[in-house]
Amino acid sequence: MRKVAPFDDRAEVLRVNAVDKVFPGDVQALKDMSLSVRAGDFISLLGPSGCGKSTALRLIAGLSEPTSGRIEWDEPRKDGDLGVVFQEPTLMPWATVSQNVYLPFRLEGKSYTSVRDDILDALKLVGLDKFQNSYPRELSGGMKMRVSIARAMVTQPKLILMDEPFAALDEITRFKLNNDLLEMQARIGCTVIFVTHSVFESVFLSDRIVVMAARPGRVIEEVRVDAPYPRDEEFRTSAEYAAHCRAASKALEHAMEAA
Repeated sequence: MRKVAPFDDRAEVLRVNAVDKVFPGDVQALKDMSLSVRAGDFISLLGPSGCGKSTALRLIAGLSEPTSGRIEWDEPRKDGDLGVVFQEPTLMPWATVSQNVYLPFRLEGKSYTSVRDDILDALKLVGLDKFQNSYPRELSGGMKMRVSIARAMVTQPKLILMDEPFAALDEITRFKLNNDLLEMQARIGCTVIFVTHSVFESVFLSDRIVVMAARPGRVIEEVRVDAPYPRDEEFRTSAEYAAHCRAASKALEHAMEAA
């Protein structure tokens, strides 16, 4: 079972302080966004297209800089502290599954031999250890995404950022990967920030749902999902799940009205 300290007792991992992001042409993607991220959180950023969810993720990842405001980590970020999973698996087609998962270590200058066990452990975690010598063209869409998740988790990061990783998958595969993702988070004890358009997915996965509005992108409301982990198919069909989905849907309606 995933054991997480009560919210107020969790150590802060990072803070987004009054961040604005303006792109050329005076396009304001984010306005005055603030967010506290604590150890063990599973946070979903939920909102309509154009509300700045992916922009916020890129800023936290350090792939872009705020126009104003600050993103502050609790301590200096080290190699391996952050994992990122994009909408597409973004695998190297010429490399095997294990070589794709090796990439973060390669960028750190570590030899394959020295991290071989870590790579195999990550592949076991996503159920692909028997496919370590396969190539991406030999895998299904869901399997490719599992490789991408293994690559993000192989360094045992403090924080994993996930940008709608399951949006292109069929519902059955998506449900299975939702279940597996929670199990993997429990295994390595990381914090997750997850971008999604789906109310149902956000409620199943998250303990906090940050609802955003567009034009400009901003936080409208935060919805707490206090259902215990682990969560399974019984939770998906429970009255408690339905109630949380109604609360998140109502907050999303407010966000769309605000836009």
